[in-house]
Amino acid sequence: MKIPRLPPLPLATLTAVIITVMLLLSVGMTYFGATWYAAYLEKSITENLPPNALTAYYDLDKGILPDQASLKLLLDNLNVLQEPTDLKVNLSILICGLLSALVCAVIGMFLARQIARPLAELTSAAEGLKSGDFSVSVAASSHGTREVSSLMDTFNALATSLDSMEKRLRFNNMAVAHELRTPLTILQGSLQGMLDGVFPMDRKMISDLLFQVEGLGRIVEDLRTLSLAIGQKLVMERQWTDVSQVVAAVLTSAKPMLDNNKLTLETGLEPAFISVDSPRVRQAVLALLENACRYAADGNWLRCETERLPDESVVIRLLDRGPGFPQGLDAVATNPFWRGDPSRSRATGGTGLGLSVVQAIALAHGGRLEFANREGGGAMVAIHLRPE
Repeated sequence: MKIPRLPPLPLATLTAVIITVMLLLSVGMTYFGATWYAAYLEKSITENLPPNALTAYYDLDKGILPDQASLKLLLDNLNVLQEPTDLKVNLSILICGLLSALVCAVIGMFLARQIARPLAELTSAAEGLKSGDFSVSVAASSHGTREVSSLMDTFNALATSLDSMEKRLRFNNMAVAHELRTPLTILQGSLQGMLDGVFPMDRKMISDLLFQVEGLGRIVEDLRTLSLAIGQKLVMERQWTDVSQVVAAVLTSAKPMLDNNKLTLETGLEPAFISVDSPRVRQAVLALLENACRYAADGNWLRCETERLPDESVVIRLLDRGPGFPQGLDAVATNPFWRGDPSRSRATGGTGLGLSVVQAIALAHGGRLEFANREGGGAMVAIHLRPE
């Protein structure tokens, strides 16, 4: 039968328990040591008493009154031995007290080392974390207090988070290089070719180069948006706004793009007043429309809705009849530079930052980004916005 392990005690409780036990142990050792030595002295004294005095001593111990001569002889002998005996008893109490204190100090040092051992392991792991090894962790210890156990759990969570952030940063750096390399290579090659006279310096060539510059501008702006979101400076000016009118304006401006992708637009824009940063909301809706044009154009249908929920939050919802989201979407869809195209090709355009930007804008408004596949095909993406 396995004995259940007791949960770690709080540091204050454990300290109080140890101090109490050490005090009781010290007092107990002193008491029993002095009592034993007193009994030893008593035995030594009685062995050296004259026979009549010894008889009187035992009679008194039994409650019998001895004769006057024997009692006087006993008192005379005890008076002679009183001072050295008292000194020996006092010295025995002092020595037993010092020995008990020494034993308690040794036990206390052992217990303190046991309690502090997890902290030493935590310090060693923190040194590894300081040197850049984010894969370090500390094992749970049965010797630590509740605060130490909580600190170790927090440290492990922090190390895991830093390790994940470091891997994501490394991936993002590689992705940024990947995204920038293609347009920069095109720009460099085309400009060099124009200087060398290989390519004609006509309007079409300049238009193609301008397209690449615009792509670079989109990447830079999306990265700036994500950086502002990390610094919690993305949403700066909230105003009481009807979100349905903001969405309607974006749909109007995006109509040529929708028409070019043969998407038939339906709307269900209910009045939805809330305090929001309107430019950021427009940016998020436009990013979702661009995503729909890239990945859901085959469905030839798109519906946009706005709704005010009973908890005073507002939801902007886009529904399409495209191929939907792939399985395992929740783990990667909002990662920077993620694309639904497994090959990460730029053939469909975009920076791969769309859903990351939309999620950042939703979070900055206290809301969230929701996405799911619809029954019967297609996808649903919703931006939830919460009031201040």
